[in-house]
Amino acid sequence: MSAGELGFGAWVLLAIGAVTVGIGKTAMPGATTVAVAIFASVLPARNSTAVLLVLLLVGDVFALLAYRRHADWPTLLRLAPAVVAGLVVGALFLAFADDGGVRRVIGVILLALIALTLWQRRRGSASIPSERSRHAAGTDADTASRDRSRPVPAARTAATVGYGAAAGFTTMVANAGGPAMSMYFLAARFPVKAFLGTAAWFFAMVNVAKLPFAIGIGLLTPAGLLIDLLLVPGVLVGALIGIRAAGRMSQQLFERIVIVLTVLGAVYLLVG
Repeated sequence: MSAGELGFGAWVLLAIGAVTVGIGKTAMPGATTVAVAIFASVLPARNSTAVLLVLLLVGDVFALLAYRRHADWPTLLRLAPAVVAGLVVGALFLAFADDGGVRRVIGVILLALIALTLWQRRRGSASIPSERSRHAAGTDADTASRDRSRPVPAARTAATVGYGAAAGFTTMVANAGGPAMSMYFLAARFPVKAFLGTAAWFFAMVNVAKLPFAIGIGLLTPAGLLIDLLLVPGVLVGALIGIRAAGRMSQQLFERIVIVLTVLGAVYLLVG
């Protein structure tokens, strides 16, 4: 689908999605799932992933400018193998699935991630200790003794593989790796700046890694790039709004709004 074939209503929805990308990248991780639903409902589902990918990369630039110095690199290195495996599986799926199948899978993925997030909050977050969180907890003898008594390596490895593979697959198929990684970073008890910094680097690197796949299987087209070019100002506006609103809006309220909108978008994709 070319830019000229899109109607006024479609452009309004895509502009809202672009603004949402900017806000999600600079203030509220996970909010971009709303953009996933919008783009997949307006554009052919397979091509929507590539069009949105370019805008996500633009948003990543703003996130890195704001939080690049606060990443937890040991965590990123542990995640890398599982994420790469998920990306490969996701690329193979996209190469053989049709638009209808991709739409349904995107809808199911979004609903599953929302259900997982709500279940995790109700259950209470299990700890996946990170290097930063363990350092912040202190280094006294009692703390060290307790840390040694816990089966941290096995639990952390299982969580890293599970969340990493899920994030790789969902981000390749639906650009929806945000909820899985947000849950992982929250469970690892990251301080706010470490959370945002690690997420910024993670998604920037993953999105760059996805580009060759998107090009190789023919999803990234000149028509799609033209749509991106016209939507980049929306990402810029959203990023500026996110930076200004980050310290002024209730995180809980915003997350509830995102969950409701994402559920509606996912249901639309399943039945539309």
